[in-house]
Amino acid sequence: QVQVMESGGGLVQPGGSLRLSCTSSGSADAINDMGWYRQAPGNERELVATVSRDGTTHYADSVKTRFSISRDYTKHTVYLQMNSLSPEDTGVYYCYAIWKPYVGPAKPAWGQGTQVTVSS
Repeated sequence: QVQVMESGGGLVQPGGSLRLSCTSSGSADAINDMGWYRQAPGNERELVATVSRDGTTHYADSVKTRFSISRDYTKHTVYLQMNSLSPEDTGVYYCYAIWKPYVGPAKPAWGQGTQVTVSS
């Protein structure tokens, strides 16, 4: 079983920056994709950024010029550097990992979420 835990959310002024971290733990044959979703009040959860096992990244159009996702394979951690934040980035940010057990198909693990609030 694999668990993921986020950290790094908080309150920031418009134009500011935050870095989120997400660390996976547990036993698995492999950790494949890791990434971030977010959910604003009244909205559906949306993809923000992902990084595959080989390092390929993907971003939502709304963040691709401002956010950067990276992965430290030795620490089993993925980071989301968020710059030029705007109030529209406010929401709960959820980390996920697609992991492969030793037996059976790959499955997702989700974190509890970390709140990001962009406000003056």
